Amino acid sequence: MPAAHPEEFRRRAVELARLREKPIAQIAKDLGISESCLRRWMGQADVDDGHKEGLSRDERAELVRLRREKRVLEMEVEILKRASAYFARENVLPK
Repeated sequence: MPAAHPEEFRRRAVELARLREKPIAQIAKDLGISESCLRRWMGQADVDDGHKEGLSRDERAELVRLRREKRVLEMEVEILKRASAYFARENVLPK
């Protein structure tokens, strides 16, 4: 996977593409990125600016964070269930 471009580079590339002084394919070639990459950045910028429906970059990052937290919490619950079952079994058996 190629290295990620800095946010400032992405923002400037989208601005250049929106000026429509050159075709998007030419702008992408001049910047050394693929046309589909530039179009994807433009689409994400539209979502972030509220011009198009979808998850903004901040919302997507929050969703990823919350899913990770959920996975950790589910593991913790499973561990606690097993521990409580183990100790419950231990207290029921005669000594």
